[in-house]
Amino acid sequence: MPEKYTPPFSISNKILDLVSQISALIAQYEILEPKIITPKLRKEYKIKTITGTLEIEGNTLGIEKVTAILEGKRVIGSVKEIAEVKGAIKVYENIIQFNPYEINDVLLAHKMLMDEILTRAGNFRTKDVGVGGAGGIIHIAPPHNQVKPLMEDLFNWLNDTDVHPLIQSCVFHYELEFIHPFIDGNGRIGRLWQTLILHQYKPVFSSLPVESVIREHQQEYYNVLEQSGKEGESTCFIEFMLNILYKSIEDAISTDQVTDQVTDQVKKLLQIMGIGWLSRSELMDKLNLAHRPTFRDNYLNPALERGLIEMQNPESPRSPKQKYRLIPKN
Repeated sequence: MPEKYTPPFSISNKILDLVSQISALIAQYEILEPKIITPKLRKEYKIKTITGTLEIEGNTLGIEKVTAILEGKRVIGSVKEIAEVKGAIKVYENIIQFNPYEINDVLLAHKMLMDEILTRAGNFRTKDVGVGGAGGIIHIAPPHNQVKPLMEDLFNWLNDTDVHPLIQSCVFHYELEFIHPFIDGNGRIGRLWQTLILHQYKPVFSSLPVESVIREHQQEYYNVLEQSGKEGESTCFIEFMLNILYKSIEDAISTDQVTDQVTDQVKKLLQIMGIGWLSRSELMDKLNLAHRPTFRDNYLNPALERGLIEMQNPESPRSPKQKYRLIPKN
């Protein structure tokens, strides 16, 4: 019986540390997300996601025109770029309909994304390709006749692995870019599928514009893809993408919507709290505060008043044994 394929990567101390940090941040975000992600902000994040993933591939329409197309308005631009936006809008609006563990769904997503651009959208490539960079060809993709078995191996691994989903999503993203299964649209599908895997792990990822953060670090993104190719394994890419995920959640927690609702002091309090109970003294220690009235008036009471945290014993608010935590998500 042939040995099952396992993508080459190592789980470094940095990766373990980032997974731990992201997990803690997700616990905070799951509680805060219903309070801070308004329908307006969710729409803004979707536009940033679509614009970001397209700009990485050279689309020049920008946020204003992407917004206009999303709203059904006519814009001036090349037929190809407008078609790219329409395809991206369609695929992201239907993202939760895809099963990240089904190979046929990745073909369906590619057809939805590229149907107005490629005659063979939704099909694996039938010719050999190289990936270009500033200095010429930087990656020769596997021969076209190996694409289907390689993708089957990758999906079999994804279905069988017990690696943490945060790491799974990064490995899959890199491996898809390495295989380069489509004649065009590989980067967009790789980023989409990572988001889809993450959404299956924690639904709050659907409200995070991860692709726009990748866009902010675009050259580093290209660099680590190339470096992983040279090293023959994806460890450095995993580390990079985990940093991107951490920054995406951190940015969302620090969004202007939170600033509109609470002060910087309350934001700091929320960021050091988890789902467990903490005493007043423990919270003050984490905030490096010694003056109890300052903590009470500027941090604790405003957070309680806004329904962002709760007391363990609300019947005895002045109890010396009182503890506090973020209000759990319903």
